[in-house]
Amino acid sequence: MALNLLRLFNFISSKFQTCNILQIVRWKLYPCKNFNKILYPQCSQILLTTCLKVCHQWVPHKGYHCVARDQPGSTSGTVCLHGDAGDSFEMDSKQEQSSSEEEFLKYLNNSKTAKQIFKLLKSSKSITDIMAASALLKISQVEKDGNGLRNPAVLLENETVKALCFQFEQESERLSTRALVTALYACVQLYVDPQSTLMMRLLSESQERFGKGQMLIKDLCLLGNAFLDLEGPSCGILKQIMEQIQGQEMDIWTSEELTMVYNLLGAGVGEGGNYQELLNKMNSCSLHLASRLSHKAKSDILNAMVVLKQTQAIPLVINLCKHSVRHIPHFSDQELIPVLNALMCFGISDRFFIDALERNIPKKAFVMQPEAISKVMQYCNQQRILSPPIFDAVAESFVYNSDNFTTKEIALQIMPFGRLNYLPPNAGQLFRKIESLLRGRFSQFQPQTLLNLLHSCILIGRFPVNFVSKIFSPYFLQLLEAQGNGLDKFVLAQLTQLFMTMKLECRIYEGPSLPPKYRVKSFFTAGHSLESLVDEHLYGKVKNALTELLGARNYFASRVLTPYGYTLDAEIKLDEEGYVLPASWHDEVFRRIALCIDDQRRFAINSQNLLGKEAIKQRQLQLLGYDVVQIPFYELDKLQTREEMVEYLHKKIFPHSYRLAW
Repeated sequence: MALNLLRLFNFISSKFQTCNILQIVRWKLYPCKNFNKILYPQCSQILLTTCLKVCHQWVPHKGYHCVARDQPGSTSGTVCLHGDAGDSFEMDSKQEQSSSEEEFLKYLNNSKTAKQIFKLLKSSKSITDIMAASALLKISQVEKDGNGLRNPAVLLENETVKALCFQFEQESERLSTRALVTALYACVQLYVDPQSTLMMRLLSESQERFGKGQMLIKDLCLLGNAFLDLEGPSCGILKQIMEQIQGQEMDIWTSEELTMVYNLLGAGVGEGGNYQELLNKMNSCSLHLASRLSHKAKSDILNAMVVLKQTQAIPLVINLCKHSVRHIPHFSDQELIPVLNALMCFGISDRFFIDALERNIPKKAFVMQPEAISKVMQYCNQQRILSPPIFDAVAESFVYNSDNFTTKEIALQIMPFGRLNYLPPNAGQLFRKIESLLRGRFSQFQPQTLLNLLHSCILIGRFPVNFVSKIFSPYFLQLLEAQGNGLDKFVLAQLTQLFMTMKLECRIYEGPSLPPKYRVKSFFTAGHSLESLVDEHLYGKVKNALTELLGARNYFASRVLTPYGYTLDAEIKLDEEGYVLPASWHDEVFRRIALCIDDQRRFAINSQNLLGKEAIKQRQLQLLGYDVVQIPFYELDKLQTREEMVEYLHKKIFPHSYRLAW
């Protein structure tokens, strides 16, 4: 049997190039996960020895070299993994090798696709083990999307990936420590079978070197991430890795090492407040380094701040966000997302950061990843930032790119238009596109996401007539009720306002009504609400002036709940001749004046643009017969004296009446 296999091997080796030989040996002759345990152990060593001998007879056009460094007992110089490439491919000196490696890693870092990395590998005459391991890790990174690794089985069948894996398997003991742990982590990211010979050898060698206590911070972090992905945060060796990390002087850590420890803790090691003492020291150290950190380091540390819930480290977060402003043009989409997450998580709104977004997002909106552009809009929505340059660019790109968006990304990009009460110049195209997406993908939306989207549309006077009948159907309401939060008061308020809008503003709607049991009597709910309570300080100023204007406090009511669910900040009743009636009167009321005392919270930040929920309230109160009088904070701020306030209210409420002194 062994003789037949050897003859077959010799025949194949005479027909194929070296890379194909490696592929056949690794994946055909040794199909088992562990080739040392195949059915014919007596011939496995013969095949392995013969394979390596044949490989060393071939001289590939592009030699694969591995410089063995940091390995006790290993010989210095260039070690060929893929076959002896001859003197023509050897480096002249270690300095030249270092220069070549640095240049390779620079190009590798800028590579965006696996195809570019394969091309870079083929174009390099000599490759060190670190270059090869870094390339394998980069392949695993660029082939990831929001759902993980794209087509891992196809990727592992690639000849270049197979060749790299085969060589790491055969030469695991001769790799430098950095290359060893990088290759291990790369294989974990590529979903290589943990029971395969490759993984077993890399794991065994890594644990042996770790036991000697000679690993640097970077090596420990890579090893920790590998074990974290393989066995989870309860893995025993992780505790030992963290003990070694804590045992090293933090004062001499580089910013890259500091960032890698943050990433390791944020990946799961720091869950549940573990290693908080170490984190406190790192936070203090990072605060002094913030201005000198790279844009990637800032992004990674901010991501760790959010994941590890470092609410006590607000000064560090503010400092990192402040110094991130100049990096906005250079942030990749995946680097910008953690920065925005941190701003939202810690409730930070920085004017200079917003200005930088306004300068850069419109230039990149058409090519940004949907997740990134959605996060920008989510940040604007949460912080009440109405930025026409950003919103216009997003609206334009949405029309052309949204076919590939997820339903969540569609909702996140459209909802801010409703909340901030803004219609872009291409509003017609935008809402035709939304209708087209809803028609084609209605069933793909989560019920709450769909309700949020449609509710946002009515805030700016866009009525989803063709879809409301489906929302009010018993089937959809049951789906909505079956969700995690169920039909809480806010959801019921959204449904009720949607129903009212159809009745008041869209008279052509003839579909089903919202069943009474799903309607609320008040739109105000604690926390997240469709209404904002009046600001006490602002209300106090208006109340005093209004009392003087009307002559007594009993001529107006405060915080009046209407039969339509809205709460009025103040209400004045008039009879048919225009005389003010006491607030307690219910008969002979001919007109009702609703005062909307709007403070800063009811507007977009640094803007006089009323929020969507306040705009629809005032719009619908008018349709219900109220005379709506808006008293915004920016007009009140200009008034200096009590007399000015009284005169202002008289002109606002009774513009056509002459006031007698009383």
